[in-house]
Amino acid sequence: MTGLRGRHFLTLQDFSADELWEMLRLSRDLKDKLRRGVPHELLPGKILALMFQKPSTRTRVSFEVAMRHLGGSSLYLEWGQLQLGRGEPVSDTAKVLSRYVDGVAARVYGHEILEEMARHATIPVINALSDFLHPCQGLADLFTVWERWGRLEGLKVAYVGDGNNVCHSLMIGCSKLGVDISVASPEGYKPDKRVVDWARENAKESGSKVEILTDPVEAVKDANVIYTDVFVSMGMEREREERLRVFLPKYQVTLDLFRYAAEDAVFMHCLPAHRGEEVAPEVIDGERSIVFDQAENRLHTEKALLALLL
Repeated sequence: MTGLRGRHFLTLQDFSADELWEMLRLSRDLKDKLRRGVPHELLPGKILALMFQKPSTRTRVSFEVAMRHLGGSSLYLEWGQLQLGRGEPVSDTAKVLSRYVDGVAARVYGHEILEEMARHATIPVINALSDFLHPCQGLADLFTVWERWGRLEGLKVAYVGDGNNVCHSLMIGCSKLGVDISVASPEGYKPDKRVVDWARENAKESGSKVEILTDPVEAVKDANVIYTDVFVSMGMEREREERLRVFLPKYQVTLDLFRYAAEDAVFMHCLPAHRGEEVAPEVIDGERSIVFDQAENRLHTEKALLALLL
């Protein structure tokens, strides 16, 4: 487990398919060990700093528990209570933390903050969410799909909704590992062109297919997974009314939309969810929903990520 040691984890695009598979396989092994009660303290004495600008449930808890299971510990550092909140440069904070801890997982609004931190830190910087990407969620999503079907290549994921950070990481991960992905978003809310270009280049190598559409029905045809996320992300509250007018009712994931997917199709959502907006209650709370498997798998994939990077 030395090939990834010391590297930053800002985007799945920075890692090869083989490296992503290494993360997934270790996630499976560590999940199995946890379920069997087998100790796996791979990071004794290691300390992870958690720097958060945004509120969090799954990300904070999964990282803290992961470090505890691995024999290490974590420090929760709320952004506003650090000198960063009083104007200290990100570069200075990164240099100082590099002298104290073994890694930093940062949950921020602007992706450029993570890039600045990574430029100046001499320890791994992990993107625990930015406005551009959510690679930790993407890794857990890939693991969840692999766990469900026992394979990734040849499956199809349909993402319906806002072309946001979760969508971006899902596109990158799927296209690298041979999963077809179709994204249905309204005009003006499609995925970032940079990510679309990355995904299409990845797909040429993996043999997968990337589609950017506006019609949800077309996107979900024969899909094994229908995935969505909130229409109004953190920091976009002022756009709420306009966004709901654009997205509803066409982009809500309903039982009727599921009729066009494969017979074995499941529903995925990174949570938190707004029932009655991006997803109908009977979908997310129904038998096809695996959202809590996803949530659990954040723990296992982050544990593997930490073990490999630290």
